[in-house]
Amino acid sequence: MALDAIFLSAVREELEKKLLGARVDKVQQPDRHSLILHLRGTGGGGKLLLSASPNTPRVHLTETSPENPAQPPMFCMLLRKHLVGGRIAAITQPPLERLLDFTFDCTDELGEPCRKHLIAELMGRGANLILCGADGRILDCMRRVGFEDSEKRQVLPGLFYRLPELAEKRDPAQTDEAALRALFDGVHTPTRLADLLLSSFGGLSPLVCRELAYLAAGDIDADLAALDAPSRERCAQVIAREFAAIASGNFTPVMLLEGDRPKAFGCRPITQYGDYLQARTFDSFSALLDTFYAERDHADRMRVRTQALHKTVTTLRERVSRKLENQKKELADAVDREHLRRCGDIITANLHTMVKGQTVLKAQDFYDPDMAEIEIRLSPTLSPQQNAAKYYKDYAKAKTAEKVLTEQIALGQREREYLDSILDELSRAECERDVTEIRQELESGGYVRAADKKRMKTPPSRPMVFRSSSGFAIYVGRNNRQNDLLTLKTAAKTDLWLHAQKIHGSHVIIDCGGETPDDRTVTEAATLAAWFSQARSGQNVPVDCALVKHVKKPVGAKPGMVIYDQYRTVYVTPDGDLAKALAQS
Repeated sequence: MALDAIFLSAVREELEKKLLGARVDKVQQPDRHSLILHLRGTGGGGKLLLSASPNTPRVHLTETSPENPAQPPMFCMLLRKHLVGGRIAAITQPPLERLLDFTFDCTDELGEPCRKHLIAELMGRGANLILCGADGRILDCMRRVGFEDSEKRQVLPGLFYRLPELAEKRDPAQTDEAALRALFDGVHTPTRLADLLLSSFGGLSPLVCRELAYLAAGDIDADLAALDAPSRERCAQVIAREFAAIASGNFTPVMLLEGDRPKAFGCRPITQYGDYLQARTFDSFSALLDTFYAERDHADRMRVRTQALHKTVTTLRERVSRKLENQKKELADAVDREHLRRCGDIITANLHTMVKGQTVLKAQDFYDPDMAEIEIRLSPTLSPQQNAAKYYKDYAKAKTAEKVLTEQIALGQREREYLDSILDELSRAECERDVTEIRQELESGGYVRAADKKRMKTPPSRPMVFRSSSGFAIYVGRNNRQNDLLTLKTAAKTDLWLHAQKIHGSHVIIDCGGETPDDRTVTEAATLAAWFSQARSGQNVPVDCALVKHVKKPVGAKPGMVIYDQYRTVYVTPDGDLAKALAQS
């Protein structure tokens, strides 16, 4: 992440324009770490989210409406008492600190004007939200810090508020090219440029320091000691220019994505990842943070909800894989069975030379062109005739085993493919209903134990619906059972069916309505098929397209498994933005 003091200063400037003078209408605390202030003012107001989460501390305007607990926490009740009706008078930030001080013009219990401060400390694991009175005394805080937690600084009701201990670092906005050259010239031992910037300058995150090193030296791991004088001078010039841009407030809200997954954000363009991550700019920093954390938090919640089921399916898949490996070894032994019949024949030809109790027969191998001598192991408890019969019996068993094992391996491979498709579905589950339907599918297949029969039945979800640029309806299945229903029951025989080639993914149907869809519609549907598949992060993904009447389900096949013929293949690159643009509510 790059929620450093520089980024926070850009957020502060944005909030000042919209929130100064805004009135607090309502205070909510949806979870133990977050507050939402509902504000109304001439600048627009909005819902201000303040999060003191150790993993995601932040402040920004939000469009989300999280569910609130039935009983508001005590800290929320206190804030309602002191802040509702108050107006934001100022938003300040100590230099180079991840801290915002919201000053409110309020009235006390006697109706007299007074000022209150809500301080958002956004320092990672030490993040906190603190309410202070006009005299600087702490009224209460979201996370109380006592003497047992910190000997240097306590945050408790009744104590005077003190700023966190400030790091003695240089201010990038007040550093010119000459100062940078002097700093670089003093480095004589191997030192990463990014590390030097991080340790020397305040307000910069590791991401920003790596970006500065990349812009200045072309390498995020550039060793300053290994650079010659001209290279150091160029580094000083480039970094001084970037510092000047920061000082002038030349900020751009930008988010980096890996496919559709948010990975990082910043207040300046980030180029160090090249084409590996895609950049997306926003109109405001609040929109950037709201989108980033909404999508990331949703992904985290779905990961938690699917974790147990994912572990169960992964265990089942590993068990099937181990069984397949053992069966393949047995099949290899069964295929190499001719020596068993030959041994039986050689024993039969030498019965007159054998006696009961013999453990080894040494005889000529008349199957060998050179008639070489061969040693055949015998059971001393069996007669010569019984030993020959045993070899013939083992040969017959191996012959039968080859047929049975071939069938079992084919079934095991199909089962493993099915479990792979379930794992793919879990990775793309978007809501609780998707997870429930996947579990129900596994329950019906006997893979997991059925849940409580008394649970409330929810109506089945419907396929995702999209509309092509030419007006054709496009349907995308959410899971295997829905894929079967969509392709085999709902779609007309003359509709077009699409699926990413030879990998797991959703069935996609173009509702042709008796017409022939244009190439652009087919391309858009193929892009959706690639996006809702295992190849989501790939490029030039092959997608097969066939009429629905050419798509069949083999007898006894697992849900979602079909075969098809008379198809054509198109190559597309998955595009999440296109999926959002074509989506129908």
